Amino acid sequence: MLTDLPNLLTLSRIAAIPLLVGLVAFRLPAADFAACVVFAAAAITDYFDGKLARAWRQQSDLGRMLDPIADKLLVAATLMMLVGVDRLSAVALYPAIVIMLREILVSGLREYLASIRIGLPVTGLAKWKTGFQMGALGTLLAGDTSARLLGIAWLPVSSIGEALLWGAAVLTLVTGWDYLTAGVRHASASPRDAAREHGPMPRSPL
Repeated sequence: MLTDLPNLLTLSRIAAIPLLVGLVAFRLPAADFAACVVFAAAAITDYFDGKLARAWRQQSDLGRMLDPIADKLLVAATLMMLVGVDRLSAVALYPAIVIMLREILVSGLREYLASIRIGLPVTGLAKWKTGFQMGALGTLLAGDTSARLLGIAWLPVSSIGEALLWGAAVLTLVTGWDYLTAGVRHASASPRDAAREHGPMPRSPL
């Protein structure tokens, strides 16, 4: 049900997006730090919604639908705001593009595979990708302005964030290729054979 705690946690990530966008738009050190805190809280719900759904046996088709949507909306909105307020260097635009394209690719694969009732298991590498991606975006939201606000101006927060973003982009390419080849394999196989190979779509994000 929509009011189950795992689903409420998922919806909270979507609800956090307007607040996040507004904070970034202020372009103030305190607002940047607050945006980082909001994003971190939203990212944490991504871990707990799936964990609680499995532990409390509250997994549902609604949750499996909302979870990847919430993740992709949060990531896309954050990347666009960082670019829009000029918080990314010209070089960092390339990993951002890679990440955005991968999200679109996976969304298309999920839509196709759902139509033939096939689920792809989430790999360990995909979880690392998510960790790097969330860490990078949270760090970039904080930026050097937050470092000055906290009295640690010597710490190159933005550079660290961009390094993490490159790491996420590399993992994004690898996992994206894995999911693409798996999707092509299922497209060329019969639905019955593919259904025997994989179970239902997992709640965890790709």
